[in-house]
Amino acid sequence: MSARENILARIRAQSGRTGATATAAELAAVRRHIAQQMRGPLPSIASDPPLARFIGECERLKSTVDEVAHINDVPQALARYLKQNSLEVPVVGWPSLSVLDWSGAGIDYQNRLANADDLVGVTDCFCAIGETGTLLLLSSPVTPKLHALLPETHVCIVSRSRIVATMEDAFALLRNERGQLPRSTFLVSGPSRTADIEQTIVIGAHGPYRVHVILTP
Repeated sequence: MSARENILARIRAQSGRTGATATAAELAAVRRHIAQQMRGPLPSIASDPPLARFIGECERLKSTVDEVAHINDVPQALARYLKQNSLEVPVVGWPSLSVLDWSGAGIDYQNRLANADDLVGVTDCFCAIGETGTLLLLSSPVTPKLHALLPETHVCIVSRSRIVATMEDAFALLRNERGQLPRSTFLVSGPSRTADIEQTIVIGAHGPYRVHVILTP
Protein backbone atom coordinates (compact mmCIF):
# COMPACT_ATOMS: atom_id res chain seq x y z
CA MET A 1 0.00 0.00 0.00
CA SER A 2 1.36 3.41 -0.98
CA ALA A 3 1.64 6.30 1.49
CA ARG A 4 -1.34 7.95 -0.19
CA GLU A 5 -3.47 4.81 0.06
CA ASN A 6 -2.41 4.37 3.69
CA ILE A 7 -3.51 7.90 4.58
CA LEU A 8 -6.83 7.51 2.78
CA ALA A 9 -7.44 4.15 4.43
CA ARG A 10 -6.86 5.69 7.88
CA ILE A 11 -9.23 8.56 7.10
CA ARG A 12 -11.87 6.14 5.86
CA ALA A 13 -11.42 3.93 8.90
CA GLN A 14 -12.00 6.91 11.21
CA SER A 15 -15.17 7.63 9.23
CA GLY A 16 -16.45 4.09 9.72
CA ARG A 17 -15.58 2.95 6.19
CA THR A 18 -13.23 0.23 5.03
CA GLY A 19 -10.68 0.12 2.22
CA ALA A 20 -8.46 2.82 0.79
CA THR A 21 -10.79 3.84 -2.04
CA ALA A 22 -14.46 4.66 -2.36
CA THR A 23 -16.80 1.89 -3.49
CA ALA A 24 -18.96 2.14 -6.59
CA ALA A 25 -22.01 2.69 -4.40
CA GLU A 26 -20.31 5.52 -2.50
CA LEU A 27 -19.24 7.22 -5.74
CA ALA A 28 -22.78 6.90 -7.12
CA ALA A 29 -24.17 8.50 -3.96
CA VAL A 30 -21.76 11.44 -4.27
CA ARG A 31 -22.68 11.95 -7.93
CA ARG A 32 -26.39 11.92 -7.08
CA HIS A 33 -25.79 14.49 -4.36
CA ILE A 34 -23.89 16.78 -6.73
CA ALA A 35 -26.53 16.42 -9.46
CA GLN A 36 -29.32 17.35 -7.05
CA GLN A 37 -27.67 20.53 -5.79
CA MET A 38 -29.28 23.76 -6.92
CA ARG A 39 -26.99 26.20 -8.65
CA GLY A 40 -26.18 29.27 -6.56
CA PRO A 41 -26.68 32.88 -7.66
CA LEU A 42 -24.42 34.07 -10.46
CA PRO A 43 -22.81 37.49 -10.90
CA SER A 44 -24.33 39.84 -13.43
CA ILE A 45 -21.37 39.36 -15.76
CA ALA A 46 -22.52 35.77 -16.39
CA SER A 47 -24.76 37.18 -19.12
CA ASP A 48 -21.84 38.78 -20.98
CA PRO A 49 -20.66 37.03 -24.18
CA PRO A 50 -18.01 34.57 -22.90
CA LEU A 51 -15.50 35.30 -25.68
CA ALA A 52 -15.55 39.08 -25.26
CA ARG A 53 -15.44 38.74 -21.49
CA PHE A 54 -12.51 36.30 -21.68
CA ILE A 55 -10.47 38.62 -23.90
CA GLY A 56 -11.17 41.58 -21.64
CA GLU A 57 -10.19 39.68 -18.51
CA CYS A 58 -7.00 38.40 -20.17
CA GLU A 59 -6.00 41.98 -20.91
CA ARG A 60 -6.74 42.99 -17.33
CA LEU A 61 -4.59 40.13 -16.04
CA LYS A 62 -1.73 41.06 -18.42
CA SER A 63 -2.15 37.98 -20.59
CA THR A 64 -1.75 38.74 -24.28
CA VAL A 65 -4.22 37.45 -26.86
CA ASP A 66 -3.97 36.70 -30.57
CA GLU A 67 -6.67 35.28 -32.85
CA VAL A 68 -6.30 33.05 -35.90
CA ALA A 69 -8.80 31.81 -38.46
CA HIS A 70 -7.69 28.16 -38.40
CA ILE A 71 -5.74 25.86 -36.10
CA ASN A 72 -3.14 25.46 -38.87
CA ASP A 73 -2.36 29.18 -38.55
CA VAL A 74 -1.09 28.73 -34.99
CA PRO A 75 2.61 28.12 -35.84
CA GLN A 76 2.86 31.35 -37.85
CA ALA A 77 1.08 33.26 -35.08
CA LEU A 78 3.50 31.88 -32.52
CA ALA A 79 6.47 32.71 -34.76
CA ARG A 80 5.32 36.35 -34.84
CA TYR A 81 4.94 36.41 -31.07
CA LEU A 82 8.39 34.92 -30.51
CA LYS A 83 9.97 37.47 -32.84
CA GLN A 84 8.15 40.40 -31.21
CA ASN A 85 9.42 39.33 -27.79
CA SER A 86 12.93 38.31 -28.89
CA LEU A 87 12.22 34.69 -27.97
CA GLU A 88 13.78 32.98 -30.98
CA VAL A 89 14.40 29.78 -29.06
CA PRO A 90 13.23 26.16 -29.22
CA VAL A 91 9.79 25.65 -27.71
CA VAL A 92 8.59 22.61 -25.81
CA GLY A 93 4.97 21.52 -26.10
CA TRP A 94 2.30 18.90 -25.70
CA PRO A 95 2.25 15.86 -28.02
CA SER A 96 -1.23 16.70 -29.34
CA LEU A 97 0.10 19.92 -30.88
CA SER A 98 3.17 18.38 -32.51
CA VAL A 99 1.14 17.55 -35.65
CA LEU A 100 1.06 21.24 -36.65
CA ASP A 101 3.59 22.51 -39.20
CA TRP A 102 6.01 24.12 -36.76
CA SER A 103 9.08 23.68 -38.93
CA GLY A 104 7.29 25.46 -41.78
CA ALA A 105 7.01 28.49 -39.48
CA GLY A 106 10.69 28.26 -38.56
CA ILE A 107 9.99 26.96 -35.04
CA ASP A 108 11.95 24.16 -33.37
CA TYR A 109 9.03 22.42 -31.62
CA GLN A 110 10.21 19.77 -29.17
CA ASN A 111 7.72 17.13 -28.03
CA ARG A 112 9.10 16.22 -24.59
CA LEU A 113 8.75 17.10 -20.93
CA ALA A 114 9.67 20.66 -20.01
CA ASN A 115 12.61 21.40 -17.73
CA ALA A 116 13.96 24.44 -15.91
CA ASP A 117 16.06 25.48 -18.92
CA ASP A 118 13.10 25.79 -21.29
CA LEU A 119 11.96 29.34 -21.98
CA VAL A 120 8.69 28.73 -23.87
CA GLY A 121 6.07 26.06 -23.16
CA VAL A 122 3.08 25.42 -25.45
CA THR A 123 -0.17 23.78 -24.34
CA ASP A 124 -3.84 23.78 -25.07
CA CYS A 125 -6.46 23.60 -22.33
CA PHE A 126 -9.62 21.73 -21.35
CA CYS A 127 -11.60 24.96 -21.47
CA ALA A 128 -11.33 28.66 -20.70
CA ILE A 129 -13.50 30.76 -18.39
CA GLY A 130 -14.83 34.09 -19.57
CA GLU A 131 -15.73 35.32 -16.08
CA THR A 132 -12.11 35.47 -14.93
CA GLY A 133 -9.93 35.07 -18.04
CA THR A 134 -8.82 31.72 -16.66
CA LEU A 135 -7.41 28.64 -18.40
CA LEU A 136 -8.44 25.25 -17.00
CA LEU A 137 -5.81 22.57 -17.63
CA LEU A 138 -5.95 18.89 -16.71
CA SER A 139 -2.85 16.83 -16.07
CA SER A 140 -2.26 13.47 -17.73
CA PRO A 141 0.68 11.61 -19.26
CA VAL A 142 0.01 13.41 -22.57
CA THR A 143 -0.88 16.81 -21.05
CA PRO A 144 1.85 17.36 -18.45
CA LYS A 145 1.49 20.50 -16.36
CA LEU A 146 5.24 21.20 -16.46
CA HIS A 147 4.86 22.97 -19.81
CA ALA A 148 2.58 25.56 -18.19
CA LEU A 149 4.58 25.99 -14.99
CA LEU A 150 8.32 25.79 -15.66
CA PRO A 151 9.06 27.93 -18.74
CA GLU A 152 9.17 31.71 -18.42
CA THR A 153 6.55 32.01 -21.16
CA HIS A 154 3.38 29.91 -21.33
CA VAL A 155 1.58 29.87 -24.68
CA CYS A 156 -1.90 28.34 -24.62
CA ILE A 157 -3.98 27.39 -27.66
CA VAL A 158 -7.65 28.00 -26.84
CA SER A 159 -10.61 27.06 -29.03
CA ARG A 160 -13.33 29.71 -28.97
CA SER A 161 -15.87 26.87 -28.75
CA ARG A 162 -14.30 25.84 -25.42
CA ILE A 163 -14.80 29.19 -23.69
CA VAL A 164 -17.56 29.03 -21.07
CA ALA A 165 -19.14 31.86 -19.11
CA THR A 166 -18.43 30.97 -15.47
CA MET A 167 -16.37 28.77 -13.19
CA GLU A 168 -19.51 26.73 -12.48
CA ASP A 169 -19.92 26.11 -16.22
CA ALA A 170 -16.32 24.92 -16.44
CA PHE A 171 -16.70 22.31 -13.72
CA ALA A 172 -20.10 21.21 -15.04
CA LEU A 173 -18.42 20.63 -18.42
CA LEU A 174 -15.65 18.71 -16.70
CA ARG A 175 -18.11 16.45 -14.89
CA ASN A 176 -20.15 15.86 -18.04
CA GLU A 177 -17.18 15.03 -20.26
CA ARG A 178 -14.77 13.34 -17.86
CA GLY A 179 -16.95 12.05 -15.04
CA GLN A 180 -14.36 12.71 -12.35
CA LEU A 181 -11.37 14.96 -11.79
CA PRO A 182 -7.92 13.83 -12.92
CA ARG A 183 -5.02 13.61 -10.50
CA SER A 184 -4.26 17.30 -10.98
CA THR A 185 -6.55 20.09 -12.14
CA PHE A 186 -5.08 23.58 -12.26
CA LEU A 187 -6.21 27.06 -13.16
CA VAL A 188 -4.07 29.70 -14.88
CA SER A 189 -5.21 33.31 -14.54
CA GLY A 190 -2.53 35.40 -16.19
CA PRO A 191 1.20 35.53 -15.43
CA SER A 192 2.26 34.54 -11.92
CA ARG A 193 2.53 37.42 -9.47
CA THR A 194 2.97 38.28 -5.82
CA ALA A 195 2.62 41.33 -3.58
CA ASP A 196 4.33 39.85 -0.54
CA ILE A 197 7.03 42.55 -0.41
CA GLU A 198 5.59 45.94 0.58
CA GLN A 199 2.39 45.11 -1.36
CA THR A 200 4.20 45.81 -4.62
CA ILE A 201 3.05 43.62 -7.50
CA VAL A 202 5.89 41.54 -8.98
CA ILE A 203 5.17 39.61 -12.18
CA GLY A 204 6.75 36.18 -12.60
CA ALA A 205 7.29 35.43 -8.93
CA HIS A 206 6.55 31.71 -8.90
CA GLY A 207 5.86 30.69 -12.46
CA PRO A 208 5.67 32.10 -16.00
CA TYR A 209 5.83 35.87 -16.24
CA ARG A 210 4.25 35.80 -19.70
CA VAL A 211 0.98 34.11 -20.66
CA HIS A 212 0.03 34.31 -24.34
CA VAL A 213 -3.29 32.98 -25.61
CA ILE A 214 -3.87 32.07 -29.26
CA LEU A 215 -7.58 31.77 -30.02
CA THR A 216 -8.66 29.28 -32.68
CA PRO A 217 -12.14 28.38 -34.03
